Amino acid sequence: MSVHEDLIYEVKDGVAVVTLNRPQALNAYTVAMGESLKRAVADAVADAAVRVIVLTGAGRGFCAGADMNLLQKITPGARGVTQAQTVQRDLSSGPVPDAEAQYGGRFGYLLRARKPVIAALNGPAAGLGLVLALYADVRFAGSDAKFTTSFAQRGLIAEHGISWLLPRLIGPAHALDVLLSARKLTAAEAERMGLVNKVFPQETFMQEVMAYARVLAQTVSPRSMGVIKGQIWQALQQDFNAALTLADSEMQKSFASADFREGVAHYVEKRSPAFTGA
Repeated sequence: MSVHEDLIYEVKDGVAVVTLNRPQALNAYTVAMGESLKRAVADAVADAAVRVIVLTGAGRGFCAGADMNLLQKITPGARGVTQAQTVQRDLSSGPVPDAEAQYGGRFGYLLRARKPVIAALNGPAAGLGLVLALYADVRFAGSDAKFTTSFAQRGLIAEHGISWLLPRLIGPAHALDVLLSARKLTAAEAERMGLVNKVFPQETFMQEVMAYARVLAQTVSPRSMGVIKGQIWQALQQDFNAALTLADSEMQKSFASADFREGVAHYVEKRSPAFTGA
């Protein structure tokens, strides 16, 4: 287990669990946390033993948004909560060309990371904390979790790409509702909207999330996951023919991969797969 400032990083069973670690402040986001998070994701992407990344929060919350002490220090002309840019490792989605031109900003590296990122929303996610969750590929929520955009109640606007992400996840009408009103959503309402994929009982929440993560880590090709993730996020910026052309190209490459041969072999031989990512 590695400990970073404001964050805990640990790997088990092919899953890197990244835990925001300021429970006394509902894991409110700090500059140090942002830098640690990017470094932890870079570590997970570089580690061949890691196939899935789970992002969660310590204690009873996921992330309460930007630390209010930081917000109080913002002056006109500032760019919000600043973040150092010291992590320069390659996070691109595997064999698919990097989407950095399409997905920049504070959290765009999560979309470009070539391994699946699961947000395990164990408790409240507000403002910047909710934005962070939207950059995950899959979101699960504990039954007690609550969500709010917060921005309009702070005199702010739809920050950090949420105006692009949220309508694509839940539709423009729902997005405008939750952004304009800044009202609190229960986990059940978030699931109905499509904001989260599934709600698990609070008592067994992390066990359920980790069971899903282990399915990805142990039963499917890491190469396939990297390519598919890159395809999906790039397709949102492409027309149909461009997406089809990319799929046709990647299909031919997959036929030459070791994971394709193993995918066929383990099915025919009726055994568990032993994918290598090659």
